[in-house]
Amino acid sequence: VEKYRPQALSELVSHQDILSTVQRFISEDRLPHLLLYGPPGTGKTSTILACARQLYREREFGSMVLELNASDDRGIDIVRGPILSFASTRTIFKKGFKLVILDEADAMTQDAQNALRRVIEKFTENTRFCLICNYLSKIIPALQSRCTRFRFGPLTAELMVPRLQHVIQEEGVDVSEDGMKALVTLSSGDMRRALNILQSTSMAFGKVTEENVYTCTGHPLKSDIANILDWMLNQDFSTAYRKIMELKTLKGLALQDILTEIHLFVHRGGERVWLQMIVERPYFPLPLTECFPLSTVDFPPSIRIQLLIKLADIEYRLAAGTSEKIQLSSLIAAFQVVRDLVVAEA
Repeated sequence: VEKYRPQALSELVSHQDILSTVQRFISEDRLPHLLLYGPPGTGKTSTILACARQLYREREFGSMVLELNASDDRGIDIVRGPILSFASTRTIFKKGFKLVILDEADAMTQDAQNALRRVIEKFTENTRFCLICNYLSKIIPALQSRCTRFRFGPLTAELMVPRLQHVIQEEGVDVSEDGMKALVTLSSGDMRRALNILQSTSMAFGKVTEENVYTCTGHPLKSDIANILDWMLNQDFSTAYRKIMELKTLKGLALQDILTEIHLFVHRGGERVWLQMIVERPYFPLPLTECFPLSTVDFPPSIRIQLLIKLADIEYRLAAGTSEKIQLSSLIAAFQVVRDLVVAEA
């Protein structure tokens, strides 16, 4: 992850609109205070470090840039002490401004943030502040209004794949096409996570395939979820329960992960291969196209709503630390009730 961290603004692959705006600020020497926010692994820290490298030469970096992370102490004393003294002093022989980077700023206490707002205002002449955080709502409004905000959204597959391919080529890793898809799917727009999964899978298995990626991350395979759905909709209760328990034990799956995957399937619809497995069973006698348009298990809306409410209840109960076995039987029961309703309506 650190080896391939972009060093210059031109190397960053995403958020070109933000980068071009920041580039203009720098070239016109009008950089404002910045607030970069968004999920992890989307290039916030890389962007500001690339800006700092463009603004300052290697030897003046130490005297012109103060970087504080969540791991450093950033309570009210630090804001009134080191940050204040750094911001209030000018460097001899160097015109322009200093840069204070506060990474993970949402971990700062309310008091520290309140102490910071006056410092930001008072020393704008010779210091620029850059706050980086995951959740904008955890930054007090007073600080938000003093900064220019930029949102770094999750990266799209089109942006991630070329960069991943570059790393794969440089490192000589063996990656299959379905392995690449699995990397992009499981990382959900987080470049750092994608690289970590790639590295751990290639070290553990040698070849990065879809199955190896899912096994390495402990994520349930699509085929496993397909089997679980198949059992819940087409087997009697005790058989379904026994088979799912065996699969959970064999693969070490958590009910939470299974629930998330099944929710996606019910909410958005699954892939046709799953449907084929479910459709060719006695409970779904109608032809595929009539019964299930657009690759979704087309439960009637009223039934689907009931099922989603049940899934939400199970997730809530799991979060409260209840027994997985009881919640699993509740999940199977919910699907079997829905199945019987669909059959009755058909």
